[in-house]
Amino acid sequence: MDLAVALYIVPTPIGNLGDISSRAIDVLNSVKLIACEDTRHSGKLLSHFGIETRKTSLHDHNERDRADWIIQKLSNGEPVALISDAGTPLISDPGYHLVSAVRAAGYDVIPLPGPCAAVTALSASGLPSDRFTFEGFLPSKEKGRFDKLTALKEDPRTLIFYESPHRIVQSLESFLAALGEDRQIVMAREITKTFETFLSGTVAEVLEMVKNDPNQQRGEIVLMCHGYRSAKDDAEIPTEVVNTLKLLVEELPLKKAAAIAGQIYGLKKNALYKYGLEIGL
Repeated sequence: MDLAVALYIVPTPIGNLGDISSRAIDVLNSVKLIACEDTRHSGKLLSHFGIETRKTSLHDHNERDRADWIIQKLSNGEPVALISDAGTPLISDPGYHLVSAVRAAGYDVIPLPGPCAAVTALSASGLPSDRFTFEGFLPSKEKGRFDKLTALKEDPRTLIFYESPHRIVQSLESFLAALGEDRQIVMAREITKTFETFLSGTVAEVLEMVKNDPNQQRGEIVLMCHGYRSAKDDAEIPTEVVNTLKLLVEELPLKKAAAIAGQIYGLKKNALYKYGLEIGL
C-alpha cells in the first residue's frame, strides 16, 4: 500500500479486536514508524495482526520532544502513524501537541475513523445524543470533582465522562452531591468486552447498584448524564411520552410505569408519576 507522506491518526480497538478496520491494518503495515502511547501494550495488538512496523513511544511526558523527531522523519519522506493504547488518539490520550506541531510544519494529518469509547457508549445509552459534551476524566480530588460538576449542573447537553474503577463510587457520590439524586445517568462498563454492562437510572439508583456489586467497580468506565431540565421543561411532557406512559400503565403500576418511561425518554420519574396521578392513570 503506497501512502502519502503524512501523520496518520489510527484508532485501535477498545476491547474487541474484531473492531479494527482493514484500512487501519493496511496503514499500520505501510507506514515507516508507529508512535505508540505504550510500546509494550501496543506491541501485543500489532503482533496479533502480524504488523512488524518499527515502534516508538509517545506519551504525555515525552510528546513535545518526540514531535520534532517525528517531523524529521516526515521530512525524510517517511509516513508515520499515531496510535493510543485503545480507541481514537487524542481523546483523553496523547497526541495534541504532535498533531499541532506536524500541521504547523506543513505536513498533512490524515485521520482514520474508528473506535471511541465515549461515542460508542452514548449510542447505546438511551440518553439524548443530538447535543452532548465530552469532559474527559473528572478531577481526582473530591472538591475538584464537585466544583467541576457544579459548573456543569445547568448544562442542557448530555454530559460524558471517563472514570477509573477505583474512583467510581467517589465520583458517583460527587454526582449525587452536585447534581441531586434524581438526575438520570447511565454507566457503561467494559464496552465491547466480555463483561460489557450498562447501568441506568437516577444517580442514587446507580450509586446503590455499584456499591452493592463489586464487579461494577472494575474495568473501563464511561459515565453519561442527562442534561439539565428546568421545572418548565419537566412540566411540558411530550405527547409521545404520555402515550408510552398510558400503554405501560395497562400492564404495570403507575410508579413502575413512570420509572420505565423516565428511563426511555430521560425524564424524571417523579414528574411522570405526578403527571399520571393528575390525569387519573
